[in-house]
Amino acid sequence: MLSRLCTFASLMYQLFSSVMPNFVGRDSRFTQLSSIVFLTAFLVAASFAGEPNLPEVNAPWMKGERLTFSLGWGFITAGTATLEVKPIAGGKTELLTHATGNKTINRIYPVNDTVYTRVRNKGLMTEVFRKRLHEGSFHNTSVIRFDRKGEKAWLSDTVFTDMKTRKTKRSADTAVTIQGEEHSIMSAFYLVRTLPLKVGETSRFSAVSGKKRYELKVIVHGREKIESIFGEVPCIKVEPVLDGDGIFVSKGRIFIWLTDDERRIPVLMECEIALGSIKAKLLEAK
Repeated sequence: MLSRLCTFASLMYQLFSSVMPNFVGRDSRFTQLSSIVFLTAFLVAASFAGEPNLPEVNAPWMKGERLTFSLGWGFITAGTATLEVKPIAGGKTELLTHATGNKTINRIYPVNDTVYTRVRNKGLMTEVFRKRLHEGSFHNTSVIRFDRKGEKAWLSDTVFTDMKTRKTKRSADTAVTIQGEEHSIMSAFYLVRTLPLKVGETSRFSAVSGKKRYELKVIVHGREKIESIFGEVPCIKVEPVLDGDGIFVSKGRIFIWLTDDERRIPVLMECEIALGSIKAKLLEAK
């Protein structure tokens, strides 16, 4: 289950898929969650080719933010995940996600996953996306570099049999054709936090994940009050959905509750499974 939880909420790409792999499997909802929170942000991608000319994002969290989540299923807490925003020079920002199992989980199945993304502040366009997964004996490094002018996303993926010796099990390089405004999972999650999110509306956009370009949509279901570290707060409930044969198809529904204010803080993320649901609950916000 942690597996599924980890993968949503930059928002989280690996947050869920990594910490509970023994319960759910690598391609589960946790992965979806991560991907979701991230993919969710693809909403505004327009369809013109070449280098996009987009306005600069000035959301409150662009000045710096660190969110910490508990990852669990029912009464079981499997691990924690952090989402961090770091402004850097040159009109750019770093987005970082880290997921790890708790002491009990790590004794059985060590988990240490990180996702790094560098974006331009204009439109939160991704320049590079880097994912490093260490889950038990599974070690994987993936990199996506976006060439907007050349209309390509260059992907490199390597699975190692031994990290100490860097012995490779398999490696692949792929080029995906893009149209200029596709996002990575991480930038997508943060971009969705800048949108109006009107109840009843559905936004559509494009994203690059794995070796493919996907068409995504985000459904705004309504407003609910959610108990959180801030007390009971008004939230907007959204559901990311991937059309076609992608990672979110037939994997169970994923929901995200964002505070109904300019911060759009994700206080709760939930992925439905056969036996209940997997949840990422906000523990701390800085």
